[in-house]
Amino acid sequence: MGSWLAQIGAVTWLNLRNVPQRLGASLATVVGVAGVVMVMVGVLSMASGFESTLATTGRDDAALVLRAGADSELSSGFGLEETRIIAQAPGVRAGKEGALASAELFVIVDVPKRSTGTDVNVPMRGVQPAAFAVRKELRIVDGRGFEPGRNEVIVGAAAAREFSGLEVGALRRWGENEWKVVGHFSTGGTVEDSEIWADVKVLQPAYRRGNSFQSVRVVLDSADAFATFEDSLTADPRVNVDVIRESAYYAQQSRLMISIIRSLGYAIALLMGVGAVFGALNTMYMAVSARGREIATLRALGFGAGPVVASVLAESLLLAAVGAAVGGGIAFALFNGFQAATINFQTFSQVAFSFAVTPDLLLQGTVFALVMGALGGLFPALRAARQPVAAALRRV
Repeated sequence: MGSWLAQIGAVTWLNLRNVPQRLGASLATVVGVAGVVMVMVGVLSMASGFESTLATTGRDDAALVLRAGADSELSSGFGLEETRIIAQAPGVRAGKEGALASAELFVIVDVPKRSTGTDVNVPMRGVQPAAFAVRKELRIVDGRGFEPGRNEVIVGAAAAREFSGLEVGALRRWGENEWKVVGHFSTGGTVEDSEIWADVKVLQPAYRRGNSFQSVRVVLDSADAFATFEDSLTADPRVNVDVIRESAYYAQQSRLMISIIRSLGYAIALLMGVGAVFGALNTMYMAVSARGREIATLRALGFGAGPVVASVLAESLLLAAVGAAVGGGIAFALFNGFQAATINFQTFSQVAFSFAVTPDLLLQGTVFALVMGALGGLFPALRAARQPVAAALRRV
């Protein structure tokens, strides 16, 4: 075993020393692999960032109540009395001003996107005063909060960044009202940073919604109180509801979009990877052909076929690893933290988020690069090991 490993080391070192003689072909392989890794990691970082934004939204000790059968706030609906029953259910935490429960209205408004100038759907949420106690992480970062009963809105920091016409002091017409932007808020990078908030009692008549709401958000006594809260409502004949943990709701909201992005990313990487493999094949076939007599000499001196195969594969894997490092580095520099907005297919509205190049994505890119390197070096390696020694030595 020691002799076999020594042979692999000797032949591999000889191969690597000759890489500068094939610098053009080797660089082509590195660039091809780097391109595949960069695109793959870049596309997948979009899904990672989108997932991270929705995953940080919601708490285990908070719950969202929707009409039974509704898969999002848009398709839900409650009357005023139903929201009061929900707020009084066992398990809801009591605050200084009463139960920590906020009945809310969710509508979609048109706002121009900064990057294109075209109108896109942005969520506008009508909230009760308790909403600010329910979301204790919310902070006003510019301007002030809206005054109850007035046509005023506050805008999430991500929405203000991605969409135009939402500066403090701006006037916008949505529904039957003209609204004034009086402040920007942040919830620490959650999906709610992509929303516009107003007093629900002002938003309802602006969209002719009467006393209707679409969801009720509550803070529970503890995460363990969820079962008590859910059981009491599902057993109450006065309401027909589905109860879901807030964290689980937002995780569910991200699944479709993440699935689409990841499928696209892997498909693109696979197609580009085929080209990179052919590039590696060409490079390694050239290397084997150029060193035909050299390899035959080593075989004649007693080096086995296994070390020859391993040495060619090692060179191919090294080029792939260098390509992975280059591609991953470029992807991190270009995409990590890149800010964008895309549609959430569950609510048909925009969500602003930042791309996230995570260690897991870099690892996936490296593994994919090494697989490409292994495939690109395997057949040339077998060819090198199988070529007749006498015929190779006779080559000029």
